[in-house]
Amino acid sequence: MKPIMILLAVILSLLQYRLWFSHDGLPSLLHLNRSVEIQRQDNAVLQERNQVLAAEVQDLKSGLDALEERARSELGMVKPGETFFQIIDEPDDEK
Repeated sequence: MKPIMILLAVILSLLQYRLWFSHDGLPSLLHLNRSVEIQRQDNAVLQERNQVLAAEVQDLKSGLDALEERARSELGMVKPGETFFQIIDEPDDEK
């Protein structure tokens, strides 16, 4: 009976060693869990960004207001009959 107990203790020790210290044991599992969580957070940020871009594309396809706003802000375009005023602030001369 005693040799069986010793054999079982040795087997248990080897399994515990493999669980705690081997390259495919618990430390590897914890590292993979952290990597998965980081990737999920990155995916959530990218999914939100994609939703914003999809909404902007839909707005540009359907409405002329967004297109007009882009033309005004990015290209400096004005409607016929409008007057464009550009105000330039003078830099403060600090001495």
